[in-house]
Amino acid sequence: NDFSNLVAEEYLKFFDFHGDTLDQALRKFLLRFSLYGETQERERVLAHFSHRFMECNEGSFNSEDACHTLTCAIMLLNSDLHSPNVGRRMTCQEFIDNLADLNDGEDFSKEVLKAIYQSIKNEPLEWAVDEASPEKEGSQLVDQSGQRQMTIPSSLGSNPFLEIPDPNKTTEYKKGYVMRKCCVDSDRRKTPFGKRGWKMMYAVLRDMILYQYKDEHQLKRGHFVESAHNAIRIHHALATKATDYTKKQHVFRLQTADGAEFLFQTGDSKELQEWIDTINLVAASLSAPVLPGAVGSRTKFQRQLLPSSHTRLNLKEQLQSHEMKVKELEQELLSHRATAPEKGTKSSIIQEYLDKENYLEFEIKRFKTYFYLLQSKLMSLPVLEPSLVETTIGEYEEMGAVPTMGVPHQTTVVVNVGQLAPSARTVQRSLSDRYSYRAAIYQTDC
Repeated sequence: NDFSNLVAEEYLKFFDFHGDTLDQALRKFLLRFSLYGETQERERVLAHFSHRFMECNEGSFNSEDACHTLTCAIMLLNSDLHSPNVGRRMTCQEFIDNLADLNDGEDFSKEVLKAIYQSIKNEPLEWAVDEASPEKEGSQLVDQSGQRQMTIPSSLGSNPFLEIPDPNKTTEYKKGYVMRKCCVDSDRRKTPFGKRGWKMMYAVLRDMILYQYKDEHQLKRGHFVESAHNAIRIHHALATKATDYTKKQHVFRLQTADGAEFLFQTGDSKELQEWIDTINLVAASLSAPVLPGAVGSRTKFQRQLLPSSHTRLNLKEQLQSHEMKVKELEQELLSHRATAPEKGTKSSIIQEYLDKENYLEFEIKRFKTYFYLLQSKLMSLPVLEPSLVETTIGEYEEMGAVPTMGVPHQTTVVVNVGQLAPSARTVQRSLSDRYSYRAAIYQTDC
């Protein structure tokens, strides 16, 4: 509101940024102001900082919006260069390319961007910590009974603008030991060879975050800060059986909204199915609707924005949203294929066409999976079917075959209610009733 804006403006007048570069001014500000809260709150604070910087250094950038954009980019660069869970670090040239045309339609000075990059690379940003803030790194939360609870880190993952959930107020959906392998980093580049090895982890799925501890004892000791560096956000994620990975058994692939990709090995086929169903159902139920992609002068297609916040829709509305999204994406894919490039077209244009086609196919597969799961839950049908899993995964794997649509309809199994469908009851169903969902998570193509 207006009063809050006036307070912020008056407070920023205590800072003198005359003659400072943007990164120097940001360091001064962060050392005296405890920056925490939700994404929108942090960005609003940085907007006031940008306004004050432009007052002290008129003409440094084309506008306050351009200054604010570069300020947020510096925050992200700091996390990318110094966060322990980032595999491949952003290069100086990539930092410059990402900010192209963002100085009100013009490029920022390359000399300025290079200086900022080297400054952040050589010395990370430091935050002032409010002693009363629950987000103090490594601080222990203590409840009214004096019991020690989990600690909350100052940041979770590689993005400093994402909201940090309180682990003591989240819902736990599943936990257990798994083997994890990192295949693709969040920048959609392959993980370096030295960091691709399999590691034993104790995974805990709380709300839309998959925490990974070294062992079960670390979880019991409440070492949330350590696990935060290995946390994976599963909003708009998709878990599928890794049918193309043959070196190990009972492996599923997890593809996240930021482009990262992981392989997880479970103990048996039943555990494999439970992890796949649980992750997909949580993502389908809690992920907020997607936002339109960025619009600009560049012809390259833009991926849609996948918010990490929780949806405000109920399950029925969420189901309708997924169904509409499937229809929208299928229509977009048809239109895209109708404009296929002709022979002799530049290889870059052909590659972009293929990239968009693969992207649309994956999104259709993901939203169909979400739709099938929520539809099953709303119809009071079980989501996790251990006996069906044994038949469709265990027996067919042992036989070296894959179940097909030709399985007799009269074959039935007794279904036990899973953890994620407490209101469902034991029913008898035909194996063919599950083919729509199984087709989505077991087939490699759309």
